[in-house]
Amino acid sequence: SMANLKNTEKKTKAQAMGMHTEVLTGRTQQKFFNPDEAENFYYFGTYDVDFNKRTDLDVKDMTAAEANKEIDNLMSQGYGTIVIKNPQGKHSLGVGILNKLNLIFEGSLGYFGMGSCDGPIVRINGRVGWSCAENLMAGKVVIEKNAGSCFGAAIRGGDLICKGSVGARTGIDMKGGTIIIGGDAGAFTGFMMQRGRIIILGDVGINLGDSMYDGTIFIGGKIGSYGSDAVDAELTKNDQDWLKRKLKVAEIGENFDVSKMKKIVAGKKLWNYDNLEPTEKKGAI
Repeated sequence: SMANLKNTEKKTKAQAMGMHTEVLTGRTQQKFFNPDEAENFYYFGTYDVDFNKRTDLDVKDMTAAEANKEIDNLMSQGYGTIVIKNPQGKHSLGVGILNKLNLIFEGSLGYFGMGSCDGPIVRINGRVGWSCAENLMAGKVVIEKNAGSCFGAAIRGGDLICKGSVGARTGIDMKGGTIIIGGDAGAFTGFMMQRGRIIILGDVGINLGDSMYDGTIFIGGKIGSYGSDAVDAELTKNDQDWLKRKLKVAEIGENFDVSKMKKIVAGKKLWNYDNLEPTEKKGAI
């Protein structure tokens, strides 16, 4: 039981890193999945693609909808590596890809690029506008230059990497996965963050981690100010090992001294709604 764990201080590595401190006692556990049925967990309408089967797609004269449809069409033909030429800052490119895919953009994307994806590995050689990779479920997205605001809004999994700097509200409402920034980040980074981790090698703006519910933020540079309920935590040996591994995989900051990073978590003072009067509670929730 949790009580025994606390008494003996025998915490697993995952618990020591704050990954599942949630108390699960007293909840009903319902089995939804049979592990033997794992092969049926693919989305309807996904394709078996071959990464070695490669093609180019020039989207210069296409709308985003036409381009996205053509990406889907190429996957249906088994193409596992697609190079997009002339994206030219179009909005909503590459959204809704629920498939394994190796996708390379030779240029920059507009707003909402790569939103609601589950599985692809994406490299963007230019920069991106607002809300890149919003709702990412799994996979990896690497931006070689800079990104706009709301980078990685509400992501649930995967790795989202920007080698340059990003705007405000990075990782807003984040629910899992990892966001890694090579440069600086703007105000309200980690706003209302619930799970997952954000790593920023440079400086970060004001109100860092404002109203964060859970999750962890690591900052390499200066912090503009702390948001409501964001507090410093001890950077452990486990954290440092994990940071080194993560940065290596991200091809970013390989010579960065992670031991000097600041670790920020939720103070959890905002967790407790029970002390509020019923009328107050209505407003708070």
